[in-house]
Parts: sequence; C-alpha cells; structure tokens
Amino acid sequence: MATETISKEMTIGEVVREHPETVRVFLAHGLMCVGCAAARFENILQGATAHGIDVDVLVTDLNAAVEGEAQ
Repeated sequence: MATETISKEMTIGEVVREHPETVRVFLAHGLMCVGCAAARFENILQGATAHGIDVDVLVTDLNAAVEGEAQ
C-alpha cells in the first residue's frame, strides 16, 4: 500500500459516505455506530478507542477494503 486513503483522524461518517464498502469492515471490527449520530463528528481513533478496538489494524483493513484487497 503506497499511500493511505483513510486515516484515523477522518470521521467515521466521512469514511462511510465516501467509501460505503467500508461499512462491513467497521462492523467486522465491532464498531457498530457507523450510522449513529456520533459517527458524523467522531473520528476513527475516537470511535476505536471508545470501543477497545486496535485503531491501526482497523485503518489498515479500511484501506484494504477501499483498494479492493479485503478478504
């Protein structure tokens, strides 16, 4: 992966809006709030931290999904 499309500073809502294919990645990691009000302003780091999710693995998987490399 040369450059990352998605960073942990991006809001969850922004990522889902721009890359709907990432919804399944958020759900697979246990981040079920992709459609909640907090997703509009909460960034990936904040959401992952609040739910005990490894943000680096999540961001890697989100970028893989965007690049079509997700399993």
